[in-house]
Amino acid sequence: MGILKKLYDKSKIWFALSWIIAYCVLMSVGDAISTWIGIEKSVTLAIGIVLSAILLLFLKNNGLFTCYGLCAPKSSAKSMLYYLPIIVMLSANLWYGVTLNYGGLETVLYIMAMFCVGFLEEVIFRGLLFETMRKYNLKVAVIVSSVTFGIGHIINLINGSGAELLPTLLQIVYATVAGFMFVMMYYKSKSLLVCITAHGVLNALSVFANEASAMNEMRILTALLLIVITGSYALYLALSTKGKPNDSNY
Repeated sequence: MGILKKLYDKSKIWFALSWIIAYCVLMSVGDAISTWIGIEKSVTLAIGIVLSAILLLFLKNNGLFTCYGLCAPKSSAKSMLYYLPIIVMLSANLWYGVTLNYGGLETVLYIMAMFCVGFLEEVIFRGLLFETMRKYNLKVAVIVSSVTFGIGHIINLINGSGAELLPTLLQIVYATVAGFMFVMMYYKSKSLLVCITAHGVLNALSVFANEASAMNEMRILTALLLIVITGSYALYLALSTKGKPNDSNY
């Protein structure tokens, strides 16, 4: 933890970027090894648990939970539209029907790994990166956090997962808009708990998605609909916080 503390104290930006690089590389390696040994997400889950534990311990030991959103929301559910757009988004993986893509063990490993992904991506992209950058320029911080989160999904094209070009490009665009939504949720509520939960559930439900039954036209329409829903929600949150101070805890 001493090395992490030194890097954090020296440059919070580089601390965040180091976590992004480590996360993308290690989780992709974990996916590749898991596939190679024939048990999907087995190594990925182990890596995700280790990374999550290290990050949690670092934040706890340095009293940074509240600073990076690991606390109860500061905004009412009503002001967040009762998170209804999130509920619609969470159901998206089941729009084409439900199927069991893996066996029992691999399904459990997949779900657990996806909750690790939800935690790590929210704390890294919305917590560490955005929170550090917004102290200098809020608009730039929102853009960088959203875009880097979206572009990060391009790793699916090169990590040997067999992802197709069109679905991955759609995922990148959708992930960028979803990143915008999550960052505005965090900025308005000062909490990552709902973001982490929603992100984890969304990813976990993908294990039951019947993607094989969806034609490209359906995927495009789905992506566009999700972009409209998440983008509209993000804009609402942005406009509802415009001109209001949001730094009482910093």
